[in-house]
Amino acid sequence: MGGESKKQLIGEINQLRQQKNAIILAHYYQPDEIQDIADFVGDSLQLAQQAANTDAEVIVFCGVHFMAESASILSPEKIVLLPEPEAGCPMADMINAEELIEEKKKYPGVKVVCYVNSSAEVKAESDICCTSSNAEKVVASLEGQDILFVPDGNLGRYVAAKTNRKIIPWPGFCPTHHRVSKEDVLQSRKLHPDAKVLVHPECREEVWQEADYVGSTSGIIKYAENSSAKKFIIGTECGILHQLQKRCPDKEFHLIAKHMLCPNMKKNSLQKVRDCLLTLSPRITVTEEVREKAIAALEKMLTV
Repeated sequence: MGGESKKQLIGEINQLRQQKNAIILAHYYQPDEIQDIADFVGDSLQLAQQAANTDAEVIVFCGVHFMAESASILSPEKIVLLPEPEAGCPMADMINAEELIEEKKKYPGVKVVCYVNSSAEVKAESDICCTSSNAEKVVASLEGQDILFVPDGNLGRYVAAKTNRKIIPWPGFCPTHHRVSKEDVLQSRKLHPDAKVLVHPECREEVWQEADYVGSTSGIIKYAENSSAKKFIIGTECGILHQLQKRCPDKEFHLIAKHMLCPNMKKNSLQKVRDCLLTLSPRITVTEEVREKAIAALEKMLTV
């Protein structure tokens, strides 16, 4: 894509979003140029809140499928578009509604805390949703209850350690974060001894045990902005570096490992955003029956 055509595409996108009364929401893991054209860039929780509160008639969700689905659940009267319909989430695919129903039978009376990285059908079988930003708060709100945490076992174990609660974790994981090892942390520290290590709780326990800070993408950004440190080792998807460098131009950021890339998050492009605004497709919808059950879990999360 030459400079001119990129400029042209951005011009068309700006025109179309005004014409169609559309808002463009982008996750921190999206390609740089997508983050730059978005009306709002955030983590899953911030994006869910934006989707629930926007006056726009059309939501262009630059992220992965479950995020657009959540927007559709929260705003059924709006047109929700996912520019790249093939952008899925391997973690979300590690559990389905049938498996969750079977698992619940083993623990009568259990409360299901469902990470937003899951399908609408799984949310519909859950009591409350959470994101990595508010998982501890959500679990704390269920005082005295047995908790089944789906689908991310790493986040479930992290929350159990932080809240001192007995949590039954589902064996799902994010392939990008799960690949990071303790060795990666130690190696990074050797290369950058004066750097703070900031990691996402989707990483394994052996990784977050070694970190200076564990938090969601927005938490990592906030920590870097407010810290007096000048160097950081970042243990989450590489898309976050764009925001970190923008907000902290005087600081240095290094990825904890070379492979910190989510192929699904990178499937998007300016062309796909322009095309979806032109045709108002592909649309993401959720059946009314699933939506009614799933919205209770999402709305409960938004009030915690």
